[in-house]
Amino acid sequence: MPAQPSPAPAAAAARPVLRDRPFRLAAPPVSGILRPRLVLTGVLVGAGAFALFCWGLALGDYPVNLPDVVKALFGVGDPGTLVVVRDLRLPRALTGLLVGIAFGVSGAVFQTMTRNPLASPDMIGLTEGAGTAVVAAVVLGRAGGLGLSAVGLLGALATALLVYALAWKGGATGYRIILVGIGVSWICTSATDFLVARGNRFQAEEALGWLVGNLNGRTWGQVDALAIALAVLLPVTLGLGRWMRTLQLGDDVAAGLGTPVQPVRLALLLTGVGLVAFGTAAAGPVAFVALAGPQIALRLAGTPAPPPLVSGLTGAFVVLGADLLAREAVPGTELPVGVVTGALGAPVLLWLLVRANRAGSGG
Repeated sequence: MPAQPSPAPAAAAARPVLRDRPFRLAAPPVSGILRPRLVLTGVLVGAGAFALFCWGLALGDYPVNLPDVVKALFGVGDPGTLVVVRDLRLPRALTGLLVGIAFGVSGAVFQTMTRNPLASPDMIGLTEGAGTAVVAAVVLGRAGGLGLSAVGLLGALATALLVYALAWKGGATGYRIILVGIGVSWICTSATDFLVARGNRFQAEEALGWLVGNLNGRTWGQVDALAIALAVLLPVTLGLGRWMRTLQLGDDVAAGLGTPVQPVRLALLLTGVGLVAFGTAAAGPVAFVALAGPQIALRLAGTPAPPPLVSGLTGAFVVLGADLLAREAVPGTELPVGVVTGALGAPVLLWLLVRANRAGSGG
């Protein structure tokens, strides 16, 4: 009987080309794992976000061709196009881009830290706390000389500290942070509803216009503040990535591997809160971006936990795409971007809840 050909070559050919590969450099002495699929996903999502960014700059009462938009971004073109693209439309587009990155990275931090796909800033009360602070400043007229953005920032930070303090019991586990955060979220929501009902019609309209999440009328001041926050907080978040991954193994295992669990968790909480606080201060609480962005990135990249950088790019893609839909869905009307992200994000939340229940982790 003739010998059968060995299946080894066929099996080797069937192996995925984009498999992870370890690497080690002599100078500088760095080692790690190269993940080609993760890199490719980041490049493609980033390219898609840039395409939506340029598309948004091209739309408006004075339409501009996409090649002219790209040239205008580099300061090339006729004066009228440069004014429209760089002075009038660029602050809004940059705010959407940076807000998406901030929310996406923040969501990845919270979901990885707590090991729960439902743990995002808008699910554990941070954006609701910012909203309550803003509505209180509008209705009570006690902003103390601060703008609504600064008030929202302080509200998010205060809520985060409250959640962490209430969740502390010899340490703050991810499970307790989620439970306490959900309770604080409902308290803030009820307080916001009470304040809106107490205010007059004009105050209610101003508060609701901010609460829904909006990119209309963004200025360079908001872009600059958010860009500086990302320049500081994003490298810190990426630097904590190794310890963030060990937290996925559980507190006991992470501590056995040399991770200072509580200091790392507090540092991650502060960086995640800072990202979502500055993002919320710039555009309001844009719903579900921090929840859906990391989960989309996780499935595209095929990683065990949401990759922070790709999650940020995915969040930018979601916000910019939702902004285009908000501007074009109803002719003659520009909907707030939060209306679109809320409509698109609600099915994602239901899907995550169904998956959690099927896995036995949804209660």
